[in-house]
Amino acid sequence: MSDIIPRWDLSSVFAGFDADDYKSALKEVEVGCEKLNLLLESSLLHSDFSAWLDQWYQLQNKTGALYESLYAFTEAVSSTDTTDTIAMNNVGIVEKLGLLVDETDRKFSAVLSENKDKIEDFYSSKPEYKDYRFVIQEKIQSYSHQMKLEEENLAQDLQRTGGNAWSRLQGSIIANLVDPETGKTFNQLRNEAYSADAEVRKTAYDKELALLKNAEIPLAACLNNLKGETITLNARRSWQSPLDRSLATARISRKSLEALIGAIEDSLPFWQDYLKTKAALLDDGDALPFYDLFAPLTDKASQSEPEKIWTFDEARSYIIERFSSFSAKMGDFARRAFDQHWIDAEVRKGKVGGAYCTSFPAHKESRVLTNFTGSFNNITTLAHELGHAYHHECIKDADYALMSYPMTLAETASIFSETIVMKDILSRASGFEKVQLCETHLSDANQVLVDILSRFYFERQVFEERKTGELSAADFCRIMTDAQNNTYGAGLSSVKHPYMWALKVHYYSPDFDFYNYPYAFGQLFGLGLYSVYQKEGPAFAERYEKLLVQTGRASCEDVCAAAGFDITGKEFWQGAIAQYKSELDVLKAWNEKR
Repeated sequence: MSDIIPRWDLSSVFAGFDADDYKSALKEVEVGCEKLNLLLESSLLHSDFSAWLDQWYQLQNKTGALYESLYAFTEAVSSTDTTDTIAMNNVGIVEKLGLLVDETDRKFSAVLSENKDKIEDFYSSKPEYKDYRFVIQEKIQSYSHQMKLEEENLAQDLQRTGGNAWSRLQGSIIANLVDPETGKTFNQLRNEAYSADAEVRKTAYDKELALLKNAEIPLAACLNNLKGETITLNARRSWQSPLDRSLATARISRKSLEALIGAIEDSLPFWQDYLKTKAALLDDGDALPFYDLFAPLTDKASQSEPEKIWTFDEARSYIIERFSSFSAKMGDFARRAFDQHWIDAEVRKGKVGGAYCTSFPAHKESRVLTNFTGSFNNITTLAHELGHAYHHECIKDADYALMSYPMTLAETASIFSETIVMKDILSRASGFEKVQLCETHLSDANQVLVDILSRFYFERQVFEERKTGELSAADFCRIMTDAQNNTYGAGLSSVKHPYMWALKVHYYSPDFDFYNYPYAFGQLFGLGLYSVYQKEGPAFAERYEKLLVQTGRASCEDVCAAAGFDITGKEFWQGAIAQYKSELDVLKAWNEKR
């Protein structure tokens, strides 16, 4: 088998923007919304609410699933080629269709709120809907944070050329930045942060900052206007703060979030110790420069080779093997994802950076985007995104209304899958190879905990300052540098990354404020689940699948309680973080004997 880094195949979802299946789906969603609006005017609504609600959900589940598949398809095509104007036009078409979907949903929320005294009768007469209890109550609660219907419709319509447009502009700017000297894309420069050559890392870092500096005005405009729009709309929707809205969306209590953030803050000396240890291993001095955060370790004394470069075929075989070690179902799923070309891993101009998984609920399939260059970090990233896809695999047969899980729990399966791979490779390794792998794992965790905390601090401060006026690129750089100083601390040298705000796509979502702490939540919850798996063995696989199904129909606290965890105090989070100590011990021992 030749090692060809693949592009994905979307033809089993839709054949293309000009194809009949795509056009038919657009029409079907439009007709579905029309039928839902007719139901809102139906006499059945007043004569038999339970029968009416049954009809509503049957139609809405079908319409909603198809709309989400359409949206995911347009985003998937446009993200692999941000210069594709046809794709971008279709993103706009589907977003406009989404206005109809959202409008019917808002009307439905009003009806639920007006008839909330009849909900218990609905569960009694229609016991097949017993699992809807949480999502129905959530929708009733969310209605209290809606403006008048006309205002909500206008806000959604304006968002297409407001927040959504600013978000797309940021992605397009980053995807099309090119170094004039070398012709390398921004994402290629970002990948050079993993180079074994120190000069390559430093040069790439300098070029990255220069490109972002040149683009700072439009990028700052994107972020400034997005956050301004959020503040304006949140005030009209009676949210006390953007964080309150985020907590509701994430289905987590403030008490649980404070416990999580507090545990990470308590662990900062540990992570700064790790950074100093890595600096010593790289001969960087007392602290690590930012451009060496992802530097691979080499052992000059033993003349060891740099970290192994994996072929994509090797990555495929290894992930299937490790997923199969957990359960045959998970292994078979991974094999199908590879064999049916669900993965786009090739690095190319115009394609967005990073990695993500997107799902098509009407088609019961997923797709994974990565940028594969052969590092072990790429292996864990691929396992991570396939974990997301497996999450969808476990819930794909549920009603669409029960398939929407929050950002916090969205990271559960991805971190668990990533941990399966990492724990295995660590158990097989010895000598300097184990040192390298421990460092890679600590580096990833440092990003998910320490860097995430810096992003949380950054966004919290941006919202605070944006309330009183517009912010410039210099303001964003100042706030970002402060956030990095308060988290990385003495672990990093004076060399920071003041423009990190410009490239992290999560800041640029109009619908998800504070899209940062959910990653830390998922990281530590996934580790907690893995510790249960270690105790229970193969029998845990079935309980794990059931837990994933519950993520669409319960709060974070209840899902975690079902797994035996109390997340409202620091103890659980601290216990998960403590699992990294043995890996830092490996690095320290190696450093001492050099």
